[in-house]
Amino acid sequence: MAAAPTASAEPAAVRAYVDTRANECAGSGSGCRPGIVVHHWHRRGAQARGVGWVYASREGVRSGTARWRVKTPGGTWKTGGGWKRAARVGSHVETSWGRDGHTGPKYPRNTRICVEFRGLSTKACVTLK
Repeated sequence: MAAAPTASAEPAAVRAYVDTRANECAGSGSGCRPGIVVHHWHRRGAQARGVGWVYASREGVRSGTARWRVKTPGGTWKTGGGWKRAARVGSHVETSWGRDGHTGPKYPRNTRICVEFRGLSTKACVTLK
């Protein structure tokens, strides 16, 4: 009789991906003014990076509107996600684009992604490694 696979065994397709969260805070003072978290993924050995979701937050405000921008190596800045209202959560506001999983746009390695809030010159940026 053959042994049944264990529940902890991962399918080969799942192990083929590398999932990473990159985050950064910008601005002065305590907290993130603004902050960014990006979930990106790629197949082992691949140069392209898929962006599953982008999260933006800003502390110390009651309202805000944010968008994310992307710059590929040697390219120009382009809008990744349009202006979106950020919802208040305690002492900060937050919003996000995309969803979990291996979905979303793909960019080359070393692409820069930044979030910006309308009326705020400071941006929070990460690089897709």
